Amino acid sequence: MTASTDTDQPRPGETILDRDPADADDARLCFIGRIRSAHTDRRSCPKNLRQAREAGQAGTIEIDEAFRPALAGLAAGQAVHLLTWLHGARRDLAVQTPRHAEEPRGTFALRSPVRPNPIGLHLVRIVALDPASGLVTIDAIDVLDGTPLLDIKPYFESVDVPPKMDAGRYADGVQTPTAALPGPTAALAGPTAALAGPTSTLAAT
Repeated sequence: MTASTDTDQPRPGETILDRDPADADDARLCFIGRIRSAHTDRRSCPKNLRQAREAGQAGTIEIDEAFRPALAGLAAGQAVHLLTWLHGARRDLAVQTPRHAEEPRGTFALRSPVRPNPIGLHLVRIVALDPASGLVTIDAIDVLDGTPLLDIKPYFESVDVPPKMDAGRYADGVQTPTAALPGPTAALAGPTAALAGPTSTLAAT
């Protein structure tokens, strides 16, 4: 997952917040581990999980010792949401101009890692799990090596698949003609296919 850094100049049409959220002291977050990946440079890092899976490069989660008992109940083959802290992303843009977009959009209408709280959301599948060592192998990941991990939450097909909507669906932030969202039985049809769908990644700028 690529991200702008604090030294990047705003692109045309982008709006900077009056206050940098990085200066706030509203929350006490605790990193529970880190992501290990083959991606060491943001320019070559996949923009999303679809690209990461196409590259065929798995990732590894390293859970700190104190939190390893919390892995109980997870199993290989299971889909989970990862919440990461995208520490290299800038946080002060209210309006952004993604490279793939024709016009600027509000940050909350994008999956960009650049946001007031740069929390990454990744729907991945567990390939292997060793609770004793705190190592969890996942099918793919779209963040830089060493990215801090905030949380792991199981994917539940019964609650995580949205209902069908007649008003159309959004793909990469753009509304397309009316089409039903995938039903509960289609959301995780195969080992990796549906994990690249609309709930799986954060599109990078």
